[in-house]
Amino acid sequence: MPRPRPAPALAALGETPLTTLPGCGPKVAEKLAARGLVTLQDLWLQLPRQYEDRTRITPIRALQPGVAAQVEGRVEAVERGFRYRPTLRVAIVDDSRSTLVLRFFHFRAAQVSQFQPGVRLRCYGTPRPGQNGLEIVHPSYRVLDDDEGSELGNALDPVYPTIEGLGPASLRRLIGLALDRLPGDDALELLPSDLRIRLRLPSLREALLTVHRPPADADVGALLAGTHPAQRRLVIEELLAHHLSLRRQRLAQQSYAAHALSDTALAQRLRAALPFALTGAQERVFDEILADLRRPQPMLRLVQGDVGSGKTVVAALAATLAVAAGRQAALMAPTELLAEQHLNNLRAWLEPLGVRVAWLAGKVTGRARAKALAEVAEGDAQLVVGTHALMQEGVVFRDLALAIVDEQHRFGVHQRLALRDKGAGGVVGAESVVPHQLVMTATPIPRTLAMAAYADLDLSAIDELPPGRTPVQTVALSAERRPELVERIRRACAEGRQAYWVCTLIEESEEPGKPGQGRGMRIEAQAAQTTFEALSSQLPGLRVGLVHGRLKPAEKQAVMRAFKDGEIDLLVATTVIEVGVDVPNASLMIIENAERLGLAQLHQLRGRVGRGSAVSSCVLLYQSPLSQLARERLETMRETNDGFVIAEKDLELRGPGELLGTRQTGLAGFRLADLGRDADLLPQVHEAADQLLATSPVIAERIVERWIGSATRYASA
Repeated sequence: MPRPRPAPALAALGETPLTTLPGCGPKVAEKLAARGLVTLQDLWLQLPRQYEDRTRITPIRALQPGVAAQVEGRVEAVERGFRYRPTLRVAIVDDSRSTLVLRFFHFRAAQVSQFQPGVRLRCYGTPRPGQNGLEIVHPSYRVLDDDEGSELGNALDPVYPTIEGLGPASLRRLIGLALDRLPGDDALELLPSDLRIRLRLPSLREALLTVHRPPADADVGALLAGTHPAQRRLVIEELLAHHLSLRRQRLAQQSYAAHALSDTALAQRLRAALPFALTGAQERVFDEILADLRRPQPMLRLVQGDVGSGKTVVAALAATLAVAAGRQAALMAPTELLAEQHLNNLRAWLEPLGVRVAWLAGKVTGRARAKALAEVAEGDAQLVVGTHALMQEGVVFRDLALAIVDEQHRFGVHQRLALRDKGAGGVVGAESVVPHQLVMTATPIPRTLAMAAYADLDLSAIDELPPGRTPVQTVALSAERRPELVERIRRACAEGRQAYWVCTLIEESEEPGKPGQGRGMRIEAQAAQTTFEALSSQLPGLRVGLVHGRLKPAEKQAVMRAFKDGEIDLLVATTVIEVGVDVPNASLMIIENAERLGLAQLHQLRGRVGRGSAVSSCVLLYQSPLSQLARERLETMRETNDGFVIAEKDLELRGPGELLGTRQTGLAGFRLADLGRDADLLPQVHEAADQLLATSPVIAERIVERWIGSATRYASA
């Protein structure tokens, strides 16, 4: 059984403001608050993101690429260069008679004068292959006097997430002061004792002290890998907090009522009129949606399915149930082009059946907008398709019973809440009525990630492509073979086909831009502009278009529409076309610098072709040499077209943060948990959550408050 709630005085200690710590004045407190660090407990839970092992010196000869290490040597040579920008290269040599290059891009004259030949340096960093053997970019270092001993640290040094305006040493000092005020186990412990005993977990106090201040005899390998028992103890509580917050949101959602939608006559008429048969997966998912809609509680279901798996027709079938009940449905998509594509499909399928489909987007203005708004408000518009415009203040539905959101990860949580609230109103019995919600994504989600990230949703998967879709043939080519590709484009377009050439960011890490200035987008646009000009001159007979993120939305839409209408043969683009328009005539996709993209993004881009009957190809153009990670990604893309297989591999290679994109549950920013590494804990987490919600809801609430705080109210919108 869980422990009783601790005494108020001790429980409140964690809520003590950070300004009570010596050296934490108003300015420092403001910088910490900008990162959500306000109380002592916030600093206790500001966990190290990694450790630096400065307890030993590694011979330069024994260094391995990608493995951080500490080395000691004497300066052998110094070179300043200005080829692209100022560069300082310092070569050091040690007793193993091997040389290591230290490379600096940001340095001062005083720094350069430190690196005189013969000076002794101790450096820490991660070596990588350079032009002349291994090099470390911007190592931390110190100059040693010749008579200075070689005393080393006796414990791992924690490395904390950076906080703007606050140096690492200052942050470490403040965290140390906060840890000195840690109360005893009785005040801190919230996990049920039987769970801790079963999993052999240390107390929270012991775990926090071990993670922040690893003892000299700690298992260094386990701490660096994130698998130490102290880290597992914190991970399980963090996962439990997130799971409880999602479960609580689910329970809150179920406290509302929804209109039961059970008339399938219109759905049957639509199915009979469709020019194709549903796949088995579409049948199964529609049955799951149907079972939800027949209940008087609001549905909250996520349908995931690969690009081209037929999610839109399943959404159309769901919408017919709202229409058949005399109510309204709405479908919201993140871009005008995608929304318009849905509009055209839905009108083609539903208007012959007498369903009135309205269109609401930013470009619908004046009389057309006023007319559409009136139709929506009066209920004449039975299905409303649009973009963010659906959530604007002037949009009033007469009776919204089903809200459908496409590419849900592209919307902020507030936006989904806003659409749901458009249908809130009315009362059934003593309960408020909200619309059913159906959210869709073309990004398949790995099972372990779904278990953790979407505990508030019912999940459906359309894991089968319609017949007649030919798999895209994928090849990886070195950038040196670029001229062959130009010829290949010429041939494809001569046969009446269209092609994409996607430019991705070049040397992203070498081009640091100031936050908020769009530096990366600018470089990407420049790369696309250069490629556009080169291909235009190499292919004079072809109509070449250009689209990138720095174009105004209207310009972007116009180019994409011209490509869709066949007025452009070759579209040079940045990754803005990732979730894009359906162009069945496009049969060739070239992705430049493919090694720089994650698997999910490569798969999404590849999904832009292979949508017609012609055999389609995707060429992954890469720059040598390839890292092991990039090699694995490209190999996976060549081996499979299955988005679910690719998603599992992506989780394995990249971790959950990038896969979840902008979902604001905090999952993309776990303090310590890693769903790829810690997936084995999820069954115990779910079991503990059930136990706590049933027997100790107050404790459950406090676990959520400790790890997530006020962010929970948006967790399942």
